[in-house]
Amino acid sequence: MPEAGSTRVVGDQPVVHRRTGGLGAYLRSIGAIIWKDLVAELRSRELLSAMLVFALLVVLIFNFALELDIRTRETVTSGVLWVTFAFAGTLGLNRSMAVEKDRGCLDGLLLVPVDRTAIYFGKVIGNLVFMLIVEAIVLPLYSVLYNINLFQPGLLAVILLGSIGYVAVGTLLSSMAVHARTRDVLLPILLFPVVLPVLVPAIKASNGFLQGFEMAEILPWLNLLIVYDVIFMAVAFMVFDYVVEE
Repeated sequence: MPEAGSTRVVGDQPVVHRRTGGLGAYLRSIGAIIWKDLVAELRSRELLSAMLVFALLVVLIFNFALELDIRTRETVTSGVLWVTFAFAGTLGLNRSMAVEKDRGCLDGLLLVPVDRTAIYFGKVIGNLVFMLIVEAIVLPLYSVLYNINLFQPGLLAVILLGSIGYVAVGTLLSSMAVHARTRDVLLPILLFPVVLPVLVPAIKASNGFLQGFEMAEILPWLNLLIVYDVIFMAVAFMVFDYVVEE
């Protein structure tokens, strides 16, 4: 039995976008979008290389600019890390949706007979994978340059949670900005004010683990980070269908 859908106009003809299948089809659609992004990136190496080079340059610049003692370096590490992740992530989010738009793939994705939130979650997971790869390369390099142990379970958990929240809201906003001619400038302007509730708890919690604070001092920031992740993901899930409508 066909399920309800939405209607889009392509050219002069209305196209009915039907949503079919159950949870299995939904998960397969998400997996297909993730696989498409990964295969396309393996072929072009355009997105990941740009993010990685940018992140490494930021780390190196901070390393030479901050000629600080060990104790002071520990206090600024969380801020430097999240500045690096945020700017590299923004570059990746911008290119991820811009490539879809420029190649005409975005319209094709919107016409696929699946729930459009599958497109959102597929893009979120794909962007998150790219961001985590960059972070996995930046962390050991940063540890060597700054002589700081960043491989702490608590810190790694904060980086994962912060990355999820950042990518969740960033994917939604990049879907909005991709239709503008000034999308490269527009996305950071839209993203950074909205994502501050994720970045601030992430920086505070990261600093707490690096400074060896008691868990009771870190837990409020950690809880706040988790709450914002859930809120941003839920809001994006509800409004993505309307955001991608032209």
